[in-house]
Amino acid sequence: MIEVLRASAPLPELAEKLRMFGQFVGSWDAKVINYKPDGSNQIVEAEWHFGWVLEGRAIQDVWIAPKRSLRVAGENTPGDYGATIRFYDAKIDAWRSTWIGPVKGYVIPFIARQIGDEIVLEGKLESGIAVKWIFSEIKKESFRWRSLESADGWTSQNKVQEMFCHRTS
Repeated sequence: MIEVLRASAPLPELAEKLRMFGQFVGSWDAKVINYKPDGSNQIVEAEWHFGWVLEGRAIQDVWIAPKRSLRVAGENTPGDYGATIRFYDAKIDAWRSTWIGPVKGYVIPFIARQIGDEIVLEGKLESGIAVKWIFSEIKKESFRWRSLESADGWTSQNKVQEMFCHRTS
């Protein structure tokens, strides 16, 4: 199944449009900061892997926190583990992206666009809370990612999570 899913490169006729997320293809180490409602935070070391899939028409990523090297075999390590499928939709001139997070039971659809020098994904939780996931400070070897939530139409917002990612060799 993995061999059928995997692609070696973007579909040539879509390569330009696929560059927005295609720049992340590869593996990344991430320092994750989870911001708690009480004002405290938790830091976790994670890993994030991006690859071409579906004949080069899409990008799938897998996010693992804590990273596998910090997990103990046979133990149910608390944390998170999930995947996203992202593809460019010419009808809306934007990306559709869906996060599947089985640990917390999340399925979150997003619409993603380049806004200035950031990539902004906008979606809603099942509870109706609006969510933005933002890739910023993007360089070849690093980027910053953050998750914001708002229950009042973005009059106010809460930073839920932030990641500082560095490409692995």
